Amino acid sequence: MLTGRESLVRLIGRRRRSPLPASLAAVLSPSSPFPAASTAQADDGGGSGEAAGAEAGPSSGGSGGVGVGAEWVSCPVCGESIRGSDYCVNTHLDICLTRGTKRKLTQSTLLNFRFSRKVSAEPASNNLKNEIKTESEKQIDEDLSRDQTFFSLDIDIEGSKAGASISSPGCLNGSLGISKMISTYVPSNTLLPNVKDAVSNVPVEHCSSSMFPTVATSRSIDACADLNSSTIIAVDTVIVGRRFHEDIELREDAGITFQRDPQNAKDSDAIKVLYAASECEEMLGYLPRELAKVLAPLMDRQYVECEGYVVGLPEQQLGNVPIQITVQKYQRNDDPKYLQSLWEKFISTIKSGNFQRPTSARYQKNFNLMISDVIANHTHVFSDIEKSFLASFKSLSDDGQCLFVRIYTRKGPWFRKSTILYREILDLEHAAMELKLAGYIDMLSCTVDPSEYDMKEILDVLSVPEMKEILKELQKSIYCLSEVQPLPKHWPLERITQPAHVDTSLCAPFCLYIIMVPGTCIRISKMADELLWRIQRLFFLNGDQDLSSFLLVEFGVVKFPDYACSISHRLFQERSDLLEYEEAIRVAQVMDESLDNNNMDLVTRCIDLSENRLCAMSKQENATSPEHSPSFFSCFSSSWVYSKILTLGVSVYERDRRYEDAIRILKILLSKIACDRRRGYWTLRLSVDLEHMGRPNESLSIAEGGVIDPWVRAGSKFALQRRVLRLSKPPRRWKIPSYADYVKRNIKEVNIEGRPLNCETGAKNLFYGYDGELCGVEQLALQYYADEGGGWQGTHSEGGIWMTIFGLLMWGVMFSDIQDVFQSKFQMAPLDLETDDFYKSRKDLAESQLKKIQDGMAEEMLISSWELHQGTSCHGVNWDRHSLTDLRAVVACIGGHRLALLLRHLAIDYRSWSSGMPDLLLWRFLDERGGGEAKLVEVKGPRDQLSEQQRAWILVLMDFGFDVEVCKVSPVAKRR
Repeated sequence: MLTGRESLVRLIGRRRRSPLPASLAAVLSPSSPFPAASTAQADDGGGSGEAAGAEAGPSSGGSGGVGVGAEWVSCPVCGESIRGSDYCVNTHLDICLTRGTKRKLTQSTLLNFRFSRKVSAEPASNNLKNEIKTESEKQIDEDLSRDQTFFSLDIDIEGSKAGASISSPGCLNGSLGISKMISTYVPSNTLLPNVKDAVSNVPVEHCSSSMFPTVATSRSIDACADLNSSTIIAVDTVIVGRRFHEDIELREDAGITFQRDPQNAKDSDAIKVLYAASECEEMLGYLPRELAKVLAPLMDRQYVECEGYVVGLPEQQLGNVPIQITVQKYQRNDDPKYLQSLWEKFISTIKSGNFQRPTSARYQKNFNLMISDVIANHTHVFSDIEKSFLASFKSLSDDGQCLFVRIYTRKGPWFRKSTILYREILDLEHAAMELKLAGYIDMLSCTVDPSEYDMKEILDVLSVPEMKEILKELQKSIYCLSEVQPLPKHWPLERITQPAHVDTSLCAPFCLYIIMVPGTCIRISKMADELLWRIQRLFFLNGDQDLSSFLLVEFGVVKFPDYACSISHRLFQERSDLLEYEEAIRVAQVMDESLDNNNMDLVTRCIDLSENRLCAMSKQENATSPEHSPSFFSCFSSSWVYSKILTLGVSVYERDRRYEDAIRILKILLSKIACDRRRGYWTLRLSVDLEHMGRPNESLSIAEGGVIDPWVRAGSKFALQRRVLRLSKPPRRWKIPSYADYVKRNIKEVNIEGRPLNCETGAKNLFYGYDGELCGVEQLALQYYADEGGGWQGTHSEGGIWMTIFGLLMWGVMFSDIQDVFQSKFQMAPLDLETDDFYKSRKDLAESQLKKIQDGMAEEMLISSWELHQGTSCHGVNWDRHSLTDLRAVVACIGGHRLALLLRHLAIDYRSWSSGMPDLLLWRFLDERGGGEAKLVEVKGPRDQLSEQQRAWILVLMDFGFDVEVCKVSPVAKRR
């Protein structure tokens, strides 16, 4: 892999599915010159790059704005709070009225309801009707006929009257008295099937419980029951876990009983729901977890008796089964205060709970949490339109939210609506139309123009038999309608949509035919994809994590450390900074995709664009000033991303032997990026490329400058020092550098022999070990040191075991309360770990820990940290690979003084020295009192050489007093 490719892939993370913005696509086209300024311009009222066009309304469904600055109002039908803009109100009413709910006599009419302060706006449904009229009449299908129900509302809002009061049945203003001890509690935001009007005793079909406030309704009309003093409580809820018992036939109005299931592996408070009249007690499912949690203790102590009946049958096979439970309280003399407290807790729970529908899916809650957190902490980087668009997500139904999150986390981009089946989504048709009207998805059917979409993406939805059928139809049409020869057997299906390869008269009909085959398809809209990508990047601060991180935490698979998020500086000072950063990542994604497709022309365009962008920035912009924001925020700048692209570009040019281009880019990087540890790599490559071009004097000058550069460290500095010694021989230089003796120090070597299985160049060397089994050179060396080498124990971990020891012993230092280093609850390390700020901002705390280690307390600290944090994710710590026994032995044998020097070296410059450590760490105890010694060994097979980073580490370890050596493995001589 090219140098810098892996780092760029990690930076990009999840690739965006939406196409490039027009401005960036034009810049990357071969025929356009490069502008000096960025195409991502900040706009006060518009959207970002791709989302800027959202001012006219959400994509593919809405008309009019989202309603920036509109007040929040209550829907007269369902009572939900919605934003009072014309678009949001009309969209919500369209959906609300198509549910088939009947308005109660006590509700205000639509004409008595003030939607918002803007009363002259035309309802959005008129525009949507006009769009439907323009569609081709002969292409109307089933999906369009369903859509008509959403577009049937045509109400004049101008005559609305203010001050309409919305009343509800029951007692709204407190309890007026108790007439009977039998009461029914109606939770808020629930769907009550078969609810009867208290006055007329007439059934109300599918009453939305949102029209009722959270009150207790009594059988007596003139009073509200006091739940705490009631002896019988009726609670409306549902049966969960029905999918495991779907083979049992449901009967409406059938009686049900309840039985505790304390042996349930998932929930010890589980309560079974059984048929009352069944001899074998057929099980229907369970009560919801939240209700069972407060009802189970009462049932265990026989303080209550429960019975109920099935209220109605679900419309779908696996839908929620509505039931009503009657809970009767009994008076008991044993511990009445405790039993009363349990009863009061039960009453409090049913007052605040909603048991008519299962709680929202985990991923739905997490998605809303992510949006809320980002909007609260980064509100300045979103335009008003974007904030209104994101705020409208909360007003969507649970089905709509679940459907959006489901398809957002899938690959896509297109999905057949007929194949989408999730248990938690009860009404897919309604959810899809709701998302379309809100602008969150695009919907594709045979009523749309095929030229508006990328047919290659649609072809990915087709199955192999469907593709074969399309090819057969194309063969017949071309043979009958034109003089073109029949298509080859393996003709690529993508070329059907290209008029250059197929008769123009056949292209459009076949594109329409291709769209008709899969039926209605949906995908994430352009604006939603762009904004949610930004939300996810701002929340996790990287491209590696996504919504699955929430589930991993909830299921206990991953546990993140405990730390305080103390934020005093903005990650992005201005909106324009974020837009430039996003555009830079888009360019990086284009380059990565181009390398996958071997499109070197587009790779060159990306490199040239990044070069122009970086040249347009001043050197001062790249060095973040302390009074504005911390220096470790620089990795969230566009210049950082462009520098990564150019670093990869250098590798591409060097691979193609385009050394002049590589030299030009390296000089730009060194002149524009002043404070970066990559300066060592850039300087080294520049010196090497200049030598390739036959310019040794300039190469020597560059190497000499790099040696004294404070940002050139570790292996890069050692390599430059060796280059200076090699190139500075007389007559170029007469004076010997002061570091010549240090660089030329001898390193102890040990030679061993082994029976090779293969010694091919470029392949991993395999040998027969001392036990006769095949092994690598490292395992062979371990066997040698355990036997002939002196009875050593050891592990092959390179730097892994050292990073684990560093994380455990410096845990309190890493996760101490420092400003701005923790921006999210999903971090495994502070943001400044790989910068100079890490040690500087924690110097006193770090030195205090190192002093304890030097005084011989390392083993005790290691045990304490292991027991306290075991299993918690931490950068560099591998809980599975290294046992506590081995770590204790290593710490004891190394000694406190040497260990403290090594850990201080890592704390000062973690990034430069976190790689290149010797392969083997060996230890052995000399006596029973615990005295021991340690050895570090770098193993090299035939034709392997030490890298500059490995040489630098070996010399540093020798300075710290470690026993270090190089073990060279060679094949057994033929004469033996």
